[in-house]
Amino acid sequence: MSERSSGRQIPVVVLAGFLGSGKTTLLNHLLHRSGGSRIGAVVNDFGAIEIDAMAVAGALGDSTVSLGNGCLCCAVDGSELDVYLERLARPSAGIDVIVIEASGLAEPQELVRMVLASEHPGIVYGGLVEVVDAAEFDDTRARHPEIDRHLGLADLVVVNKVDRVTDASRVLTLVSSLVDRAAVVPATHGRVDPEFLFDCRPGEERVGQLTFDDLSQDDHAGHLHTAYDSLSFRSGRPLDPRRLIRFLDSRPEGLYRIKGYVDFGPYDARNRYAVHAVGRFLRFYPEPWPAGAERLTQLVLIGAGIDAAALREELEACGSDDAPHADEHGMWGVLRYVQGAAEDPAA
Repeated sequence: MSERSSGRQIPVVVLAGFLGSGKTTLLNHLLHRSGGSRIGAVVNDFGAIEIDAMAVAGALGDSTVSLGNGCLCCAVDGSELDVYLERLARPSAGIDVIVIEASGLAEPQELVRMVLASEHPGIVYGGLVEVVDAAEFDDTRARHPEIDRHLGLADLVVVNKVDRVTDASRVLTLVSSLVDRAAVVPATHGRVDPEFLFDCRPGEERVGQLTFDDLSQDDHAGHLHTAYDSLSFRSGRPLDPRRLIRFLDSRPEGLYRIKGYVDFGPYDARNRYAVHAVGRFLRFYPEPWPAGAERLTQLVLIGAGIDAAALREELEACGSDDAPHADEHGMWGVLRYVQGAAEDPAA
């Protein structure tokens, strides 16, 4: 049984960035390093010949929808986008995540609004990924100052082509100064770990493909991924929702990704809460506890330069052993991040 058959929704990730920043390269990398997850894509070229769609179609087959000769945010309204999403979200397609690759001239804010306004019950907004060309960043900002606003909306920023500049640290610092709590990840040839964007589905398809665990065991000290750290947290104690929200709202900038399940004990005895965070983007997804499942909180945190011991201590402090009865207002902070109650990040 797929997750969608039990009520889970397919995350829709918006992939944006200026012309030539490397969006298609990044998408193709994700397709070949998806860890067994099936990716559907809406590819939007600006021009009559759909070069990007052709570059992606070989890997996706019938799991791609291409829109040529126009900018998605201008040429398509929300109801039309739902038609394309419906094609990819049908259960028979078996898709785990949908990526909308915007044209280099698209307006990310409008794309985010369109996904958030979707009336399709099978999908949920999964965050905005902005790709930056490190080698052209200064010139692009000078010609297109709106890029600063785009970066301010992003949940994850991939600074691509860092191998083409001699001052990568300066570019990364500059980009970091322009974002609003987004994760900033350096990359070459669009190579970022898929786990930064979505949960990879384990399976035999992973054989021969690099996973985050594979990367963290690599002994090549000069590789960018050596800066990535991970923390696995497991607890049989229910977590206090107020304490957890305080932890999440104050999470350090280097913490790129949080995923897993949370047990809030008496605050919601029927459901566990799947949590998905990329940079500043945070969502909870309540779902019934599987029959016979052990009631545990299980989280994985991925970041760069994070203090794993300190984070573990903070998470331990979120435990609650002395709350046999729930405070009726205790879950309000969590419910702010449940689909339908969250504030529009594009506003």
